[in-house]
Amino acid sequence: MTTLISWTVANSRKIARRERKRQLGPLSVLTHLALLIWTVLVVVPILWTFLASVKSEDEIFGDAWSLPASLRWDNFARAWEQANIGQYMLNSVVVVSFSTFGTMLIGSMGAYVLARYPFKGNRAIYLMFVSGLAFPVYLALTPLFFVVQNMGNVPLVGPFIGLNTHAGLVLVYIAYSMPFTIFFLAAFFRTLPTAVAEAAMVDGASHTRVFFQIMMPMARPGLISITIFNVLGQWNQYQLPLVLLQERDKWVLTQGIADISTAAGYDQDWAALFAALTLAILPMLVVYTIFQRQIQSGLTTGALK
Repeated sequence: MTTLISWTVANSRKIARRERKRQLGPLSVLTHLALLIWTVLVVVPILWTFLASVKSEDEIFGDAWSLPASLRWDNFARAWEQANIGQYMLNSVVVVSFSTFGTMLIGSMGAYVLARYPFKGNRAIYLMFVSGLAFPVYLALTPLFFVVQNMGNVPLVGPFIGLNTHAGLVLVYIAYSMPFTIFFLAAFFRTLPTAVAEAAMVDGASHTRVFFQIMMPMARPGLISITIFNVLGQWNQYQLPLVLLQERDKWVLTQGIADISTAAGYDQDWAALFAALTLAILPMLVVYTIFQRQIQSGLTTGALK
């Protein structure tokens, strides 16, 4: 009996595979080919960076894909200590942690109100947020510099949110990430059922309690997805900290890596540079690997609903 069931399952799988192959048209084949090419273009440079991070400089400029004679872990030590990558990474962790928390807290509340509470001007406010997606950050760098500089003149809190402060950069990151967060979460909140929230309000729950205890748990897939996107975007940001952080001890990781590549012209420490790049890539790679199912769940849930 067990053998018969196993044979039936295997036969069903073969039939399903044949049916899928039969349904694949030219467009599907081209799509898979494009995805394969894109995968190669993304994966190969990352693998080469990891390989170069444990090579000597002679091996890096020799055969590009040859294996190192010995693993040069001292490259990471030089990047961490001599190039201060450890301090820059800590700065990035602090800035991205606070900015992501602020973005998700303010963005989720704003998106919820715009999605679930009709009021005069609702659509106009939503469109103003969405229009920020079409505004390149490069056009705002000069006025943004003077805005943050003037923030430093605010009484009491000015020295903490002006130029060369992590708090000032956090506020800019929050504002920079808000349009996409509002756009994504507003669409997600609109798909959530209202029956549970209405029942809670009938029982006496406040709007705040409904949002934090009912709607946010229901929107968990979407919140996780947009949180990961914000972490990736803010971790890899270079232009904003380059303009707003000029003191070396306040630099974030992207500035530190750029400094390694330009500090000594053609005589820079290439092995330490690739080690620093590896240290910058690995945390985001681990985060995405851990939460990839939640990201896909959030995107597909919003799409299907």
